[in-house]
Amino acid sequence: MIDELLDGSGTLSAAAEEAVREAAAAEIVPRWRQLATHEIVEKSGPHDLVTIADRAAETHLTASLTRLLPGSVVVGEESVHADPAVYEALKGDAPVWIVDPVDGTWHFAHGDPGFCTLVALAVHGEVLASWTYAPALDEMAVAVRGRGARLNGAEIRTGAPAPGAVLEVAMSHPDYTTAEQKAALLGLDTEGVHARPCGSAGLEYLAVARGELDAVAFSWELAWDHAAGLLLVEEAGGAHATLTGAPFRVTGANALPFTAARDRATADRIRGLLTSP
Repeated sequence: MIDELLDGSGTLSAAAEEAVREAAAAEIVPRWRQLATHEIVEKSGPHDLVTIADRAAETHLTASLTRLLPGSVVVGEESVHADPAVYEALKGDAPVWIVDPVDGTWHFAHGDPGFCTLVALAVHGEVLASWTYAPALDEMAVAVRGRGARLNGAEIRTGAPAPGAVLEVAMSHPDYTTAEQKAALLGLDTEGVHARPCGSAGLEYLAVARGELDAVAFSWELAWDHAAGLLLVEEAGGAHATLTGAPFRVTGANALPFTAARDRATADRIRGLLTSP
């Protein structure tokens, strides 16, 4: 079925898209703006939340996605939180579904529409396809390696920033960064760049892919936050690079911070501005 995904038949891609939509319809949308206080839990702090929707949606997706591709495994945000050893599957031989059931949980928990479900399929560390679904915004973005990126069925392209224009960049939110990570992003505080805190990482990547945002700059590398969006940007014509210039690897050990941008020139410029910790 992975061969079918890449040769253009689209069978697996369409089935995975439907699985994502069904999980959101069953477990996420009915709970949006309906959460009880006890259904929202802090993990590492007040800005790092998990809800009953996150857990239920990941359980739903784990069952449906592995059923689509026998022998595959899931690396999800909530399963890794429960057992960090699950993350090692990214380096194994089995196909891996990388899942963030609710990206932008803070927004979801506060009734804001700026959240999405992120799913990517990787084999031996290479991301082959991704699905970014924002149910409250009615937006589904799909990317398949070598076959482009689409939003609600229509092809999207990043384009390039206008010459001399101020670059609009979304960067790691201060609430989620250490002092060392903040220092690493100080290079963006310069003329010609307007950097702001990011919201949902998945929706920021979508904004780059559709040419509404020039770049992102992030200081963390958890695969479920980045795998789907990086392929989306790449297939829409953009580029990404870590601090050393190497492409971002979902298996980890990246030189941070890293950037994804509308074109290679913008990625190189942002990378040049970033300072190491």
